Amino acid sequence: MKYPTELRDFEWYRQNIPCLAACPVHTDSGKYVQLIAEGAFKEAYLVARSPNPIASICARVCAAPCEDACRRGKIDEAVSIRGLKRFVTEKYGPESSQPDTEKELYEGKPDAGSKTLWHLPDLVKRQKTSGNFKVAVIGSGPAGLACAHDLALMGYQVTIFEATSYVGGMMRLGIPEYRLPRGVIEKEVAVIKELGVEFRFNAGLNKGFGLAELRHLGYDAIFLGVGAMKGRDLDLPGVELDGVIKAVDYLLNVNSGYKIDLGKKVVVIGGGSVALDAARTAIRQFYQTMEEIERVVEAGDMHVAIDVARSAKRGGAEVIIASLESFEEMPAAKTVQGREEIQEAMKEGIKFVTSVGPHRFIGDNGKLKAIEFLEVERLFDEQGRFNPVLKPGTETIVETDTAILAIGQQPDLSFLKPEDGVEVTPQGTIKIDPETLQTTAPGVFSGGDVAFGPRILIEAAANGKRAAQSIDQYLRDKKKGLVTLQKPKLIVNIEEIPTRDYHMPFGYEHCERQSPPTVPTDRRTGITEVESGYNETEAVEQAKRCLYCHVQTIYDSEKCILCGACVDVCPEYCLKIIPFEELDMDADTKKAILDGIQLSEAEPLSVMIKDDEKCIRCGLCAKICPTGAMTMERFSFDETL
Repeated sequence: MKYPTELRDFEWYRQNIPCLAACPVHTDSGKYVQLIAEGAFKEAYLVARSPNPIASICARVCAAPCEDACRRGKIDEAVSIRGLKRFVTEKYGPESSQPDTEKELYEGKPDAGSKTLWHLPDLVKRQKTSGNFKVAVIGSGPAGLACAHDLALMGYQVTIFEATSYVGGMMRLGIPEYRLPRGVIEKEVAVIKELGVEFRFNAGLNKGFGLAELRHLGYDAIFLGVGAMKGRDLDLPGVELDGVIKAVDYLLNVNSGYKIDLGKKVVVIGGGSVALDAARTAIRQFYQTMEEIERVVEAGDMHVAIDVARSAKRGGAEVIIASLESFEEMPAAKTVQGREEIQEAMKEGIKFVTSVGPHRFIGDNGKLKAIEFLEVERLFDEQGRFNPVLKPGTETIVETDTAILAIGQQPDLSFLKPEDGVEVTPQGTIKIDPETLQTTAPGVFSGGDVAFGPRILIEAAANGKRAAQSIDQYLRDKKKGLVTLQKPKLIVNIEEIPTRDYHMPFGYEHCERQSPPTVPTDRRTGITEVESGYNETEAVEQAKRCLYCHVQTIYDSEKCILCGACVDVCPEYCLKIIPFEELDMDADTKKAILDGIQLSEAEPLSVMIKDDEKCIRCGLCAKICPTGAMTMERFSFDETL
């Protein structure tokens, strides 16, 4: 039998902290989870906040790619990383009773986690060398806020130009308040304002006020983070009917305080997170009237009448999500967070119809009355491209008052002029260098949805931070015109843990994931926040589920006596001692190993191999080893120029 094997190097160790590797802003998620398990809540918050200027926002609505990558999820279920972040931000974030905690980071105090160049300690170090430059940031969404935050810390004069009268971009206008309270956004932004960032509202770019005008005002660099606020159209009969609306327009209006008459039956077309937001917002609208009546009722038998009225209202209301994809294929169902939100939507009474596509919209006197659906024959073509084909003869008519189209968004780039020199891709996004995020115009950078198409919030924030790094280098040497990011050096910190001191929490391997608590479904009306967050006991218990991927078993062949005790004691059977010739490894690597230990292929040689996907870091192998050949060592990583 052959065993596929790869050699470890320091980059391998870093990538095998999967939550850290998966986070777009390189938050050391595992570290703050471990600190919560140890009761070090303040230190945990500093780790979560150091790379992420919108940590409190992400703690509520992040799609959490860290959870999708979590190695615990390959054994049973992922650690509830996002919920644990909310636990510490509610204790120490700007929305907490101790809102100035992050100032320790601004003063240069390092956090306890692994760091990249855009963690706060490095940003603060550059503060006195940035020069007296002005930077314009267009858009106050996650990309714009992150870019402005980092540039301000590096000493630049930053102005954010926001097209609406609200701060937060699509975080505020696209995400419902029952998921993201507006007070959290305001308090997060207040911290950025304290850094000296200026905000100008109702100041979007247009043909009369664009890039040339910004340069004329003295801005040395520009970041375009205008987002994707235009919904995509469907080219189908009847799409022009009154009652067919785009999800983005619907959410923008509702989140701006406007009421939209949806009727009593709504069909949301789409299978992503925007479709879920639209559907869950719509079902709340059906109950809003009853809630308003309840607020004016003081006491007495009126409560009974209202209960009856509420039941009747709920009985007549219906919200359906119709998706081309099956449940398993729905974009929202491909992440841990998305699957949990689908479950919450079902609890709220939203129905799902899958593997169907709209064929035409049916109206009467210009008003939508029904949608004709066909079953999906296939989603992808022979080349694997998304190219749905509907099956003729499978027509189903669904009566509805409103159809909400949640089929994607696109940016509005009408403010660009040919003389700006900013190229646009065939997909309608701004063309950028994917490494530096510089556009085809010197000094103009872009990120988020407008550069990459719709993406998750934390990816947009990472774009803003990457752009801030590039703008910093560009402004330090404006003569070059082009930006080449300096490759940072990787510093590896290794701590050997004394075997006698090493232990994992009791029962951690059997502890089940418990999602953050939520309010009962009969109280989910209006803007009531659905998720209530962990208490201290729950947070510590959930944090103890972490498998401590920062800790690795290190094997010293010089001390090994091939007793096999470590192999025998391993509860997950992830260690093996095998003959060297059973390694599935290329010949050059094998030869290099043999040359390194001065043995020929003719001599017998045994090797220790380990399946790290199975290892639960119990430490039993190190504890039983009679010679100390097996040790537990903790790794962390820092980047520096």
